[in-house]
Amino acid sequence: MSVGRGKPQLTSLLHALDEAAYGGGRTLNLRESLPSAAEARSRTEVWLRARQVTKAGDVLIITGRGNQSIGGVGVIRQEILGMMASLRRRGIVESWREHSPGSIVVKLAPMRALLDAPRRRRDPVTAVKASRHAGVVEGLEPETRLLLRQLATQNVEALGVVETEDFITSEMIFIFSALVGALPEGASREEALRHSVRQAIEESTNR
Repeated sequence: MSVGRGKPQLTSLLHALDEAAYGGGRTLNLRESLPSAAEARSRTEVWLRARQVTKAGDVLIITGRGNQSIGGVGVIRQEILGMMASLRRRGIVESWREHSPGSIVVKLAPMRALLDAPRRRRDPVTAVKASRHAGVVEGLEPETRLLLRQLATQNVEALGVVETEDFITSEMIFIFSALVGALPEGASREEALRHSVRQAIEESTNR
């Protein structure tokens, strides 16, 4: 009987060690809350997007092994693995690997991938969102607008477009639209935006 109790205890210990190694800010534990597959998918995407704009590096997603699932197949685990290809196409994750039978390590994509993905896909949704954000960008703090302008200018030059005020303004709005969905709510939201834009500027400079 002691052997039966030992295995769950060992599994819990391994999860605890993983969480300690990655830290609370870089670990998403789906095993604790037992969400539905749809809830797990939505929560994971929101969490990964937020981690990407804060430059968290590799992150750990604890899905559980699925021992209680029908047939012993981990529904949550399969759901999370199944969404990774889509997240990569959208520039959110770069790669992923199975860390253990109950967890996945995800390498987040650089900010450049997130900003380039809508262009590669010619995403009309992003264009519509951008048009709605023009007024919001106008109301940002001067430091934030300056950073957006710096990154927009770099992007326009990299695209080989003749630099004009209209192109730079459009690119500033596009960048804001691509990033805003992943930013945390609250007073620190604009600070987080500046952080992510600085990160993208650094990546562009080092290319």
